[in-house]
Amino acid sequence: MNAKVSLEQKNDFHFAVGFGEGIPPLHTDEQPPLGKGAGPSPDQLLAAAVGNCMSASLLFALRKFRQSPEPLRTEVELATGRNAANRLRVQRIAVRITLGAPAASLQHLERALSQFEQFCTVGESVRQGIPVDVEVYDSTGAKLK
Repeated sequence: MNAKVSLEQKNDFHFAVGFGEGIPPLHTDEQPPLGKGAGPSPDQLLAAAVGNCMSASLLFALRKFRQSPEPLRTEVELATGRNAANRLRVQRIAVRITLGAPAASLQHLERALSQFEQFCTVGESVRQGIPVDVEVYDSTGAKLK
């Protein structure tokens, strides 16, 4: 399966991103001073893609065992900095997933936690060039991973 998107410049750094028929376009923009911040930036889209994929992978892994961890809540922090050539680059991505259920109510949780990241296409691909740290907590705030 291949993914395909199209981008159409609206003005300056504002683009309409098309995902195909039936899906409304997503408007993106750089943050000031380059753009006007009229939509998510490429950095934010990368963070969203990694967070979404990790969350979906964990949900899939738990549902394989007929578990209901909903609702999941995920926060992603993307750290940027300068490289040796003084170019701004993404240096680290931190993902924090919080389950909507206590760990004690989820069977096979340890097994799901040990393997879900391997099924995340985006996160594992990004991880080849950028460190991606993932933490998982249950609804009581207990750190599970």
